[in-house]
Amino acid sequence: MKTAKFLISRKLKADFNPTSPESELWSLHRELMQEYRSLENRLDQKHLAFKSPPDPSRSYFDLKVALSERLLRNCRLCERMEEVNRVAGEVGFCRCGQDMEVSTFFEHMGEEPELVPSGTIFTLGCTIRCLHCQNWSISQMHEDGRKYSYADLAKIVERLRADGCRNINLVGGEPTPWLRDWLRVFRLVEVNVPVVWNSNSYYSQLTAELLYGFVDVYLLDFKYGPGECAENLSSAPGYWGTCTRNHLLAKKFGELIVRVLVLPGHLECCTKPILEWIGGNLGRNTRVNLMFQYRPEWRATEVPELRRRLTREEMKRALELAKASGLTNYIT
Repeated sequence: MKTAKFLISRKLKADFNPTSPESELWSLHRELMQEYRSLENRLDQKHLAFKSPPDPSRSYFDLKVALSERLLRNCRLCERMEEVNRVAGEVGFCRCGQDMEVSTFFEHMGEEPELVPSGTIFTLGCTIRCLHCQNWSISQMHEDGRKYSYADLAKIVERLRADGCRNINLVGGEPTPWLRDWLRVFRLVEVNVPVVWNSNSYYSQLTAELLYGFVDVYLLDFKYGPGECAENLSSAPGYWGTCTRNHLLAKKFGELIVRVLVLPGHLECCTKPILEWIGGNLGRNTRVNLMFQYRPEWRATEVPELRRRLTREEMKRALELAKASGLTNYIT
C-alpha cells in the first residue's frame, strides 16, 4: 500500500512565518509542490523509507493549514469567492460558520466497488443548492450537527481505519466549506489511510491547490452540461468551467472517479456533453459511475421534468452515449 499523501506532506519541510503576507505563502506552496512530487515518487518507488525523513517543525502540510485559515478569513473556498469572514461569524451562500458540524459517520458499503468499505464522514452544508438533492436535510442544514474537537475526529478516523475501512471518505453536504477543519484533523491522524474527496466539484482553484498533497482519491460529481441547467437547478453559475478545470486538476493530482447522475429530461443537454468531454479530455479509460438512481427529492417537484424517475428508454440512451463517447471503464 502506498503512503497516504497527507503523511508525505507532513514530512516535507517548509520554512515559513504564518504571519507572512498571503502572496508569499502561496508562492512558497507552489514551489514546494514540485518537491512534494519528488518525495512522493521516491517513496512510491521504494527509494526511500517513509520514516527516514524526520518530522520538521513546520511542514508543507502546516503551510496548507495556514493558507486554509487565510481562505476562511476571506472565504474563497468555493467558486463563488464571496470573501466573507467566517472566522468572525459571517456566513455566505453555504451558511457554514467557523466550526465544522458532523451529521454522521459509518462504514459505507454502497460506494463504488473499489472504495468499499469506505469510512464516510458526513458534514452539514453545501456550496450549491440542488433542487433535487437526495441529502437535502444534511446539505441544507435541516438537521442538527455535532461539533467534535479535532483530536476526537482524528480518533474517529483512526477507529474507522482499524475497523477495516479502506479509506476515509469526506462527504456531506459538501466537504469544501470545511477544508481548514479537515486539514487540522489530519494533522493529528497517525494511521496510513487514503483520503477520498467526495465533492460536487464546485470548489475554487485555490482549494484545488491545497487538495494536492492531501487528497488521494477524487470522487467528483459531474452534474451538468455547458448550458444554464447548473444555475437553474443548483444555483451554481459557471459550473461547467469550474467542473472541467477541477476534473483536469484531479486527474493530475491523484486518482479520479467521476460520478454522473443522469437526470430525466437532461440527457442531451447534460449527460451527452459530459460524457463526450470526459472521453475527449480525461481519457477513455477514466473510471465513470453512470448513476441511474435519481428519485424526486426535496424541491424537485418545482421542475416538471424532475418530478419522475428515469424511463427505461433514458437509461438505454445514457448507455448509448457512454459507448459513443468511447468510454471503456464505466459502471452503472
